[in-house]
Amino acid sequence: MKKTIFIFSILIISILVLFQLSKFSIIRGESIIELVIVIVAIVFLFIGIYINKKGKRTEDDSKFSSIEASAPIINYAQIETLGLSKREYEVLCLLAEGHSNKEIASLLSVSESTIKTHVSNVYTKLDVKRRTQAIQKAKQLQILPN
Repeated sequence: MKKTIFIFSILIISILVLFQLSKFSIIRGESIIELVIVIVAIVFLFIGIYINKKGKRTEDDSKFSSIEASAPIINYAQIETLGLSKREYEVLCLLAEGHSNKEIASLLSVSESTIKTHVSNVYTKLDVKRRTQAIQKAKQLQILPN
């Protein structure tokens, strides 16, 4: 973290120096300084691209390693067989996380009555009557992570 702050501090100071150089070059009427500013700007561009790629690579590597280590086995064929739509499956997953209908509606940016309809459809397709039964049956069918 300290290294990142240090690098960005140097970049900001360098940009401020470049602005001052450009101001003096305009006053003096020299065009050589403008060329130096363009070269430095191109260098900063490549530094920014490099930092961006390096940051994404480490984030992606950590995401994939954690996914591979704890990748749940989900039976997608069973989801198809039950006829669950993508939205119904999303609602089922959020139910399994313990969210209420109101919270799910807020998370998915839909009305609470829409969520009630989806929950009802999930109950019908899983042939259950309660949330806990739906979650338990979904885990038995391996359509939810354990």
